[in-house]
Amino acid sequence: MKDEVDMASVSTNNPISLNFGPLARLSAFIRAKLDQMNTRAELERLSERELNDIGLCRADIDDVVKNYA
Repeated sequence: MKDEVDMASVSTNNPISLNFGPLARLSAFIRAKLDQMNTRAELERLSERELNDIGLCRADIDDVVKNYA
């Protein structure tokens, strides 16, 4: 009986258990998309002056999100 695994104690959201196969790729894809969305939202909240201070303009936001986020 001691060799049995209690199914209630098995965690499916443990990052270590998601490091293999298609589930890991899906998880990485979702994280990347969320990062892109957050980056876009943060850049769009900046004023023209703030964007200029970091060397960007509104037209650069798409490129930044696609290439660096």
